[in-house]
Amino acid sequence: MTSITRRDLLVSGLALSASTLVAGSVQRAHALLARYPAPEGSGALAPREWLLFDFGWKFFQGHGSDPARDLGFGKVQGDFAKSGEFWFSTQKFDDSKWRELNLPHDWGVELPFVRDEEQNSHGYKPLGRRYPETSVGWYRRTFDIAKEDSGRRIVVEFDGAFRSALVFLNGYFIGRNDNGYAPFRFDVSDFLRYGEKNYLVVRMDASFGDGWFYEGAGIYRHVWLTKADALHLGHCDTFVRTSMKGNATTASLSTVVQNDGRQADACRVRWQILDGAGKVVATADSAQQSVAPDSSSAFTASANLANPALWSPEAPNLYSAVVTVESAGKARDAERVNFGVRDIKWDADKGFFLNGKPVKIKGTCNHQDHAGVGAALPDRLQDFRIAVLKDMGGNAVRTSHNMPTPEWVEACDRLGMMMMCETRLMSSNPEGMAQLETMIKRYRNSPSIILWSMGNEEWTMMPQPQGVRVIDDMIARTHELDPTRMCSAAVNDAFKTAFPEQLDVMGFNYNLKVHDDWHKAHPKTPSVGSETASTVSTRGVYSTDKLRNWVSAYDLNHTSWSQLAEEWWKFYAAREWLSGGFAWTGFDYRGEPTPYGWPSINSQFGIVDMCGFPKDNFYYYKAWWGSEPVLHLFPHWNWDQRDGEPISVWVHSNLDSVELFLNGKSQGSKKVEALTHLEWKVKYEPGVLEARGTKDGKVVLTAKRETTGDPETIRLTPDRTEVSADGEDVCVLRVEVLDKQGRPVPTADVPILFKVTGEGTLIGVGNGDPNCQESDKESKRSLFNGLAQVIVQGTRTAGTIIVEAHTGDWPPPKLPPTEVTITTKKVQLRPAVG
Repeated sequence: MTSITRRDLLVSGLALSASTLVAGSVQRAHALLARYPAPEGSGALAPREWLLFDFGWKFFQGHGSDPARDLGFGKVQGDFAKSGEFWFSTQKFDDSKWRELNLPHDWGVELPFVRDEEQNSHGYKPLGRRYPETSVGWYRRTFDIAKEDSGRRIVVEFDGAFRSALVFLNGYFIGRNDNGYAPFRFDVSDFLRYGEKNYLVVRMDASFGDGWFYEGAGIYRHVWLTKADALHLGHCDTFVRTSMKGNATTASLSTVVQNDGRQADACRVRWQILDGAGKVVATADSAQQSVAPDSSSAFTASANLANPALWSPEAPNLYSAVVTVESAGKARDAERVNFGVRDIKWDADKGFFLNGKPVKIKGTCNHQDHAGVGAALPDRLQDFRIAVLKDMGGNAVRTSHNMPTPEWVEACDRLGMMMMCETRLMSSNPEGMAQLETMIKRYRNSPSIILWSMGNEEWTMMPQPQGVRVIDDMIARTHELDPTRMCSAAVNDAFKTAFPEQLDVMGFNYNLKVHDDWHKAHPKTPSVGSETASTVSTRGVYSTDKLRNWVSAYDLNHTSWSQLAEEWWKFYAAREWLSGGFAWTGFDYRGEPTPYGWPSINSQFGIVDMCGFPKDNFYYYKAWWGSEPVLHLFPHWNWDQRDGEPISVWVHSNLDSVELFLNGKSQGSKKVEALTHLEWKVKYEPGVLEARGTKDGKVVLTAKRETTGDPETIRLTPDRTEVSADGEDVCVLRVEVLDKQGRPVPTADVPILFKVTGEGTLIGVGNGDPNCQESDKESKRSLFNGLAQVIVQGTRTAGTIIVEAHTGDWPPPKLPPTEVTITTKKVQLRPAVG
């Protein structure tokens, strides 16, 4: 089942016919990825409007300890003594010198690096109570509300902001939020100035953190403004639960209607079920009932689906339910909720089953940041990242270690990626339960989610009696809200305590010596590797160099608690009862600079680097997780001044055998053994290294590594040549240099300058170097082992974006400039606050 998707909820402010409700589809990695279809027509589906509130903000860097540098906030202890007196959120305040920007925004990634070991795990950024001058930011937005909106319920909703938010409107304090991942919302109807300008201010304070990794700072997810009738659907109260029996499926439909009016209203709820092509395939009506003022009532119905198209990673078929509240023959509110039809089962002996078939979970854990943009990812980057993982053969992700952004979940639903969805705070206190409940209700319709995670590695609490009581309460509440899924937690200790015995599905973090004995002692509990691997490597480096903080890209290095890629996957693949696992991690991420400290500023656990460029282990997983023939040869063949020295040559392949050649001379043929790699020792001489892979006695794939010349030209390769002119869509460009023969130079570290003109803006750069402390936001970046990345965002005007790359006056080599043109196409814009 799927979540209420952002674009789908958005269209509740537009007139939709069945033919316009078209679901997204899977596309191959690095190709044009599926995007939400733009709805046709205009006008209200119901009185509700769902408006994007991202554009036109202003930003000011405040101060955590000096009121004089923080708009005077806190200068007098009685700031909150009287209502309506917060002048910075009134028309009297002058914000003309504030910086203009759009959301999402992460000011943390804009800050310089600081050599402070207390900030090690957070990526050496100056955030926290010891850095008051860079840990507070103010956001301000002026907007209009029409007179006609008086009487409607108007809500401001934040998908997530880091970390402590104070919200003010028209001089009034509205509310606060104190976690960095769960969404929060405020009904501001009573505080608006109808028919006039309104002034919304958010003070964000990143002095405290939720995790032990880079978390960003600011309003790093979307903001929305909702206008609804006083009689409206409850927030995230609609769900669709499907049960399959043979070729037929029954959909149990439920929602809640809230009456914020001053008199009772008799109403009913109508459901229309649409397939992926927008065809109505079922309808259902609830019984009519009266909803008292200032109260809510549940409405239910059921519908039958004949021969439904099932959801799976290979075929992520989606359905949608259009849910409408009717009173006196008039539509009062409506929303669209996406869901999928699929059946999941966890078996203690046979592992995980999807739609009646055994499926080994081939997953990765991932934090939410990306090169260039920090935690503030444009929606398109979610698709990009999932495409990289799917290209590797991955079929699942774990949201380590927090409630994910809606766009990540929606991309998994559309593109076919299963998910272990994890809450941030393992606690049964009010805050912990509120975060958990918000996550379950928000995402319980998502077909991609196969397992709820109650948290990660709480080594203090798990062995204590409190741990059992806490996890029991969390699981019980989860089952109340969603009886269709099981619950787990990531356990790296306390295996001999009662804590893991409370879990529906045992989650193993590392500790391969524990698995068999634990399973033998608990034969009725299904198991999954909630966190595995933690192999470390640096892309394009083939000799560990502790002075440079580099780790060999051969599958040879791991931490004291973890395993190599080949080790953990062989172990899991050999045990049918183990449902599979989630490797730590898919992408490199800021913070936790393992295995080194300064000047390393991000981890080296990733199977791909911060930009998504594959490391060589990527192809081990692709060979044994994917379904296509694979032949990957490494390392590069540029070993200047090493003539005659033996070079370790590896091949990742799932073919029958591979023969290696150097300059046409055979170095021997080797048979491929399952779940392993091939290796030769080859004395270096410049030229061509070639691998020829055979299947059933025939050569079916070849791979080459050639000794290249010096850089002569720059090449820019956009992932797409056309983007939407919506002010949100992005193009991701690969940057490399070529020699005279047009071959990429794999060792190049050339600094490149960029210039973006036309209808676009450069929003971030990166190169995957774990030690690079160049700015993520400046229009220049050095290549790291031949590669860099540029992220360009289009404006809301159709036209073209021209991206130019050159070396300028930097040190040699001086290369001629090159450019690429990206078209920005006119699209129907998401409804947004003006």
